[in-house]
Amino acid sequence: MKYAITAATGNFGQVAVKLLNKLVGEDNVIVVARNLEKAKKLFPNNEVRQGDYDDKDAMIKALTDVDKVLFISSQPGGKVDRATAQKNVVDALVKNNVKFVAYTSFPKAENSDNWLASDHKITEETIKKAGLHHSFLRNNWYLENEMGFLQSGANKQAALYWAKGYAGWALEREYAEAAVNVLTAETSKEIYEFSGKRANYEDLGHALQAATGNNFEIKHVSQDEYVKYLENTGLKPEMATLFASFEQPIYDGALDEDTTDLADVLGHSSLSLEAAIKEILAR
Repeated sequence: MKYAITAATGNFGQVAVKLLNKLVGEDNVIVVARNLEKAKKLFPNNEVRQGDYDDKDAMIKALTDVDKVLFISSQPGGKVDRATAQKNVVDALVKNNVKFVAYTSFPKAENSDNWLASDHKITEETIKKAGLHHSFLRNNWYLENEMGFLQSGANKQAALYWAKGYAGWALEREYAEAAVNVLTAETSKEIYEFSGKRANYEDLGHALQAATGNNFEIKHVSQDEYVKYLENTGLKPEMATLFASFEQPIYDGALDEDTTDLADVLGHSSLSLEAAIKEILAR
């Protein structure tokens, strides 16, 4: 059985490759990456193939003679729009008669109104229409997305937020481990709503206080106030607006889930917020 992981040099991909190597052996894991040189340095004992989502022919070549693929979704804002680029990957999967694909998607993708979900919804539909055997791994929020909030509290400064809502924060490595478990399982569900325990920023702030032993203010502000706060830290207005927008899925309820899928696939609960925060801050 030959496995491949696409976009393998990103943080998620690196964790997934290392875990998969341990489970099935390096000889059976093909690393697919846009940056061939970086991939070879990271994974000297794996077969490395060049694969850029923007280049369908390259992806067809990269996925030749592969049985199962962990298709890690790309970041928006590339030279080619994400829906088109990811269709190139789906076309390559079909061309190579890949037996199974696990695709990293967005929570409740088929029904979500959040702008981040739109390309994922299109890709999910493309995979289904192609007739590929698949699982959709709908990952909630990585705790690492909250580094600004965490670092503020760690530095005994007020931890600010603007979105009053809930998310299912868990560590990126936990989502990657779950993805590998699904990829290697004999049977799988079509959809996994992967999420940590439902929590809001007040919960996150209290966990941060417990993890650091620091007594700082957990402060809710308006979105405009939050943008101005980010600008005062040195960010340009456009970047401050972009960073503030990362809380939008929490504000609009896109990440408000109550599911055990992540714990079920891991075989145990994800780390508590306090423990997960300690791990991040110790890096």
